[in-house]
Amino acid sequence: MKILVKRIYEPAAEADGFRVLVDRLWPRGMSKARAALDLWLPDLGPSTGLRKWFNHDPARWKDFCVRYRAELRDRKRLLDVIRQRAQEGPVTLLYSARDEQWNQEVVLQRVVKQSTGRKRVGT
Repeated sequence: MKILVKRIYEPAAEADGFRVLVDRLWPRGMSKARAALDLWLPDLGPSTGLRKWFNHDPARWKDFCVRYRAELRDRKRLLDVIRQRAQEGPVTLLYSARDEQWNQEVVLQRVVKQSTGRKRVGT
């Protein structure tokens, strides 16, 4: 399973595979054609309150990760969309933040990868 993370402002590439934007807000200055998206899942992005609180402050990173993971627990069906696509080929999670190290896609990528190895009972 290959799950990549990439800034949406970088050019689309064939190696990206299935391209998913996981931001609640549409990226500034980005046209739909240039985004070259396969899917936009705004509800997988952090809540507005969490996003504003975090504000890409590295001092809040650990707390942000805990809070965002808690939010993702209620979004299993959306996470399953990414997992299913990743079984078919590469998936690239796209984000618009300038900060490549302290952003939600890093957390989301880990959550998706960690949970794919587990058996899900009753699904």
